[in-house]
Amino acid sequence: MLLWVILLVLAPVSGQFARTHKSIIFLQPPWTTVFQEERVNLTCKGFRLYSTQKTKWYYRYRGKEISRETQKNTLEVQESGEYRCQAQGSPLSSPVYLDFSSASLILQAPLSVFEGDSVVLRCRAKAKVTLNTTIYKNDNVLAFLNKRTDFHIPHASLKDNGAYRCTGYKETCCPVSSNTVKIQVQESFTRPVLRVSSFQPISGSPVTLICETRLSLERSDVPLQFCFFRNDQMLGSGWSLSPKFQITAMWSKDSGSYWCKAATMDYSITSNSLRSWIQVQIPASHPVLTLSPEKALNFEGTKVTLHCETQEDSLRTLYRFYHDGVPLRHKLVRCEKGASISFSLTTEHSGNYYCTADNGHGAKPSEAVSLSVTVPVSRPVLTLSSAEDLISEGAKVTLHCEAQRGSLPIVYQFHHEDAALGNRSAHSAGGVSISFSLTAEHSGNYYCTADNGFGPQRSEAVSLSVTVPVSRPVLTLSSAEALTFEGATVTLYCEVQRGSPRILYQFYHEDVPLGSNSTPSVGKVSFSFSLTAGHSGNYYCTADNGFGPQRSEAVSLFVTVPVSRPILTLTVPRAQAVVGDLLELRCEALRGSPPIMYWFYHEDVTLGSSSVPFGGGVSFNLSLTAEHSGNYSCEANNGLVAQHSDTISLSVIVPVSRPILTFRAPRAQAVVGDLLELHCEALRGSSPILYEFYHEDVTLGKISAPSGGGASFNLSLTTEHSGIYSCEADNGLEAQRSEMVTLKVAVPVSRPVLTLRAPRAQVAVGDLLELHCEALRGSPLILYRFYHEDVTLGNSSALSGGAFFNLSLTAEHSGNYCCEADNGLGAQRSETVTLYITGLTANRSGPVATGVTGGLLSLAGLAAGALLLYCWLSRKAGREPASDPCRSPSDSDSQEPTYHNVPAWEELQPVYSNVNPRGENVVYSEVRIIREKKKHAVASDPRHLRNKGSPTIYSEVKVASTPASRSLFLASSAPHR
Repeated sequence: MLLWVILLVLAPVSGQFARTHKSIIFLQPPWTTVFQEERVNLTCKGFRLYSTQKTKWYYRYRGKEISRETQKNTLEVQESGEYRCQAQGSPLSSPVYLDFSSASLILQAPLSVFEGDSVVLRCRAKAKVTLNTTIYKNDNVLAFLNKRTDFHIPHASLKDNGAYRCTGYKETCCPVSSNTVKIQVQESFTRPVLRVSSFQPISGSPVTLICETRLSLERSDVPLQFCFFRNDQMLGSGWSLSPKFQITAMWSKDSGSYWCKAATMDYSITSNSLRSWIQVQIPASHPVLTLSPEKALNFEGTKVTLHCETQEDSLRTLYRFYHDGVPLRHKLVRCEKGASISFSLTTEHSGNYYCTADNGHGAKPSEAVSLSVTVPVSRPVLTLSSAEDLISEGAKVTLHCEAQRGSLPIVYQFHHEDAALGNRSAHSAGGVSISFSLTAEHSGNYYCTADNGFGPQRSEAVSLSVTVPVSRPVLTLSSAEALTFEGATVTLYCEVQRGSPRILYQFYHEDVPLGSNSTPSVGKVSFSFSLTAGHSGNYYCTADNGFGPQRSEAVSLFVTVPVSRPILTLTVPRAQAVVGDLLELRCEALRGSPPIMYWFYHEDVTLGSSSVPFGGGVSFNLSLTAEHSGNYSCEANNGLVAQHSDTISLSVIVPVSRPILTFRAPRAQAVVGDLLELHCEALRGSSPILYEFYHEDVTLGKISAPSGGGASFNLSLTTEHSGIYSCEADNGLEAQRSEMVTLKVAVPVSRPVLTLRAPRAQVAVGDLLELHCEALRGSPLILYRFYHEDVTLGNSSALSGGAFFNLSLTAEHSGNYCCEADNGLGAQRSETVTLYITGLTANRSGPVATGVTGGLLSLAGLAAGALLLYCWLSRKAGREPASDPCRSPSDSDSQEPTYHNVPAWEELQPVYSNVNPRGENVVYSEVRIIREKKKHAVASDPRHLRNKGSPTIYSEVKVASTPASRSLFLASSAPHR
């Protein structure tokens, strides 16, 4: 133990920071939470070398603090509270809180946890608590221990930080939860810091690297190993127990980024230091001074650059420049090999130059460089002199050129309008001269140059004007555009070949002055303007320099005018364009030089084109169809620019075609009560279209269709709707009438009435019986069928009036008769009529005479019965008279007679009919005698018939035996006379 303490005191040598260590409390058992009545041993460790180990202890609980001193460094406790200790010669320890818990379930954890530790969490329970344990971390299930008590964290790291607890179950009631233990994983040692003996070592000097870190007090006995790196490359032999690394000599290539790594012996915990840059310093060599530009002449005004450069790279280098030992400037540079200064030369800059370089290890001078400054010539001055006052052709002129400054020799050169006249060399001051006799060509600008090898200098120009009358000018015309069209810019040039300046030029158009311009020398002048149509014509110019104007030849100019935007007009013979009309399209540009080409377009499709050699527009004709609706435009082009007209829309109206009328009914045959749809449609024609429906030329209604598809009109059919129908379509151009369509409304047959007709009142075997069946309503053709006891006797078709069937009677013909009417819309059957045949045809006079008396006696009763029957029938048919004949027999002559349409026979014949009022079981039978050749018989009461001498009417009221068949019995005895 003593050796361990000695090593700990010497820890800074091993790469750990030196510091004063506090006392530390160790626990046995190592838990901070235990059950009540258990005991915990505290051990206090100090870090000073003393022979005795007296220890002070401090206990705090609920605001009260108790202290005591022990001769040894251990203390046994069993009370909850905060404990601290102080070993002799060491500072006070950090507090440790112990909890002696009375809970039935506790979770125990060590006092301190460090990275890499193997940690045990122990869940302990008292009796009557079942350890079906679950461990929670931060209230999330971490593990299920079942019957185990310990939870292991094999290698603690920062991710294991958190609040832990465990749970179990009491045997009697419910689950229980332990106390919460907070675990904070601590670093075993601090992040290492790289210490360097010098971050800027001199090349060849040694450098020491130290990797410093600090162990935690509780882990101060943990050995560490170290490793050093340069630019991620391991130095030396790798890992070492020493925190130091010695580099015997640093060279330029060793500059770079250095760092170290500390680790435990098993490498379970490692930590890297920050990176540090080490720059190896190299002592400066003798610099080299250069002058640039190297091959240029160092004359006055030239910009010269002095560059001082060493061979080595240094972190910092101070460069100084000197002229004949006098400092000029200095520059401090970093990580660069050289520095430069520049200046413009003057005569004072001639002499010797050198520089020095110092990177902190002493200044080193360069070799000297000599500089000789040469003076270039100054700008020369040109003078002109002549013996004559008037400078005219033939006069002698002298030109003199002289530079006031410049190194000799100097070469002078004379120029006339940039043409060299000659040169002279001067080896002394004073300049040079040349002389010549003037001609007209000598007018112009003169100058001279002087050059002493450092570049020529040019004098100011001197003008010389030799007076010469102007020659005849020449007028030319130019334009940037190939065509001189309206709006183009045209330039007139007027030029003379000879003539003394100043020359005045004047431009004319058809003898009208346009403008003037003057020029100080022979040449040409210009006049520009933008063309309009009025600029066509002849142009000329004049030139005058004071000796009289000269006029040029005339030049003609024709201005081409671009076409204006054309105007398109559409002409049709009526207000609205209609299919078949002749459409005239006329396109005209009001301005533009001919010829003009016109194009016509419909929806951007070319219809045609036409050219006009002179002014005016062109026309294009179209015979309109429905496809010609749309947008029209035209284009005009005379070769300069194409112009497009505005777009004009044309809508071509299509007259309606003859409409088609169709019927739409729920069945093939239209029947009363059906809903009939009349549909009228014109297959062609512009919308909207007004449709009108007619029945027998009477308007039924009108419907407008905004688009195609026609229109419909509905009718609920009655018998009056039969007839001829048509429709009419009109879209405002011309109405069209459809074909006539005939509609026949079929009426279902009503219940027919069966009438039996015999030649006498009493039918007998051998008589001819006529059966007449008639339906009062129903569309023809009606098929009638006759039945005797439901056996078909025959059938017959009739358009109207019913049908007849004749029988020559035998004894078997007694029985029930009926008939059926059918026109294809449903058969209807008549009421049943019973015929009873009672005698033979051999001798009839006896029985007839015998029955006359009985008939006369019963006539009054029969008349009353007949009158009652008539009154009832009149009410059933809805023809009840204003005064009832049953109540007032005296008014019977005023009531309306009833007519039956029957064939006329040669003799009086009885008529049999059956009436069954209101579906009751009473059957009223009536026999009427019809006179010969009469088609109408009067139905009246028996008294009326007797007064008129009519035959006897037999009436009898019978009750039918069954609803299906009501029997009618005729009297068998003849009436008494």
